Amino acid sequence: MIDRKPAIVARPLGVADVVTCVRWARQHDVRLTIKGGGHNIAGLAVADDALTLDMSAMRGVWVDTDANVAHAQAGCLLGDVDRETQVHGLAAVLGFVSATGIAGLTLGGGFGYMTRKYGWTSDNVLSIQVVTADGRVVRASEKENPDLFWGLRGGGGNFGIATDFEYRLYPVGPEVMAGAIAWRGDDTAQVLELYEKVTANAPSELTCPLVLRNAPPAPWLDRDVHGKPVTVILFAYSGSVEEGAKLAQPLKSFGSPVGDVIQPRPYTTIQSLLDGTQPKGRRYYWKSEYVPGVETELLTKAAEHARKTQSPHSAVIVFPLDGALGRLPEDHSAVGNRATGAVINIAGSWDDAAEDRQHIAWARDTWSDMRRFSTGGTYMNFLTEEEGDARIRDAYGSNYDRLIDVKTTWDPDNFFSVNKNVVPRG
Repeated sequence: MIDRKPAIVARPLGVADVVTCVRWARQHDVRLTIKGGGHNIAGLAVADDALTLDMSAMRGVWVDTDANVAHAQAGCLLGDVDRETQVHGLAAVLGFVSATGIAGLTLGGGFGYMTRKYGWTSDNVLSIQVVTADGRVVRASEKENPDLFWGLRGGGGNFGIATDFEYRLYPVGPEVMAGAIAWRGDDTAQVLELYEKVTANAPSELTCPLVLRNAPPAPWLDRDVHGKPVTVILFAYSGSVEEGAKLAQPLKSFGSPVGDVIQPRPYTTIQSLLDGTQPKGRRYYWKSEYVPGVETELLTKAAEHARKTQSPHSAVIVFPLDGALGRLPEDHSAVGNRATGAVINIAGSWDDAAEDRQHIAWARDTWSDMRRFSTGGTYMNFLTEEEGDARIRDAYGSNYDRLIDVKTTWDPDNFFSVNKNVVPRG
């Protein structure tokens, strides 16, 4: 859906190349865009007649097992970090599609299967190396340039080009109890009731996203439900396999599932379980809202709208976020929205450009109806490009004015503008 043609694409191999590109773009008054993993649907990695900095050649990961930290270059995908850290039975708090770039995920906040236990991805970053708008290389942490560090953890690409992330790691895996289980659409009401009970009592090590959609032709699903409505519960437990098996039993024994792949598996496979639902080249349009929690009316409405989609790929997804987020103050970092209990993502997805209007309309209509449940906030990384300044303010809430201050200090002439932009003062 994104058809833009940069004038130049540069693929840096190191920080010196990034510095050169920033200085060249400033000297020649050329817009600069930054591509990390290329996963975000807003298309802000590219702009017409711009210099696109494609970070994909910078994919080194170094794990320090004494300190339980990892350094990862900004071109890394989530799968790169998971693969290296799992050699040591460790994991960073990352997202849930392995082809996502770590830079965009982290700078926008980031959440995944371990967020209920450990918070946003950005809460678990110890430092970030940055090339600034004037071509300097600085490090941001709690002790070095703390105002910049505050803004980078949620403020996106507004302040500089991140080239290296230092992540805190946690013991997880290498084998966990995880997977997915699905029931027919006719059983949705009963499954939603079960889902409320499971999520209400879930320990922080357990995350169970809910997916409402038409069944894909996946081999783990019964053939007779392919193309028909299904209710899917994802299951990811980051503790022991034995305890995870006990927690999974109420799901596995409920009703008549049409597919069940909750089982002991390598941690890296649950991190990539949803990859097939997000292929590059498909058409996407998302709307999202933070909601206070998971409750009956919200789930019922979500299921109603999921049944109305005409696409075999679209879905309504509910991802629980309660837990660790709320243990830190709202202004701990730019990302904010720590009072949220879940995020609901209305994920339009289809193949044919001729069908754009109908699938975008489905997403917008669903969102308009579901907004009644919103906290008023939204997740920055799920915003499409056209949503405007008001939605950016919704994503940051009470942190927005401080973000303007950080932007004014570090990028006063808005050199980094092709993003979910925070405009500097003056």
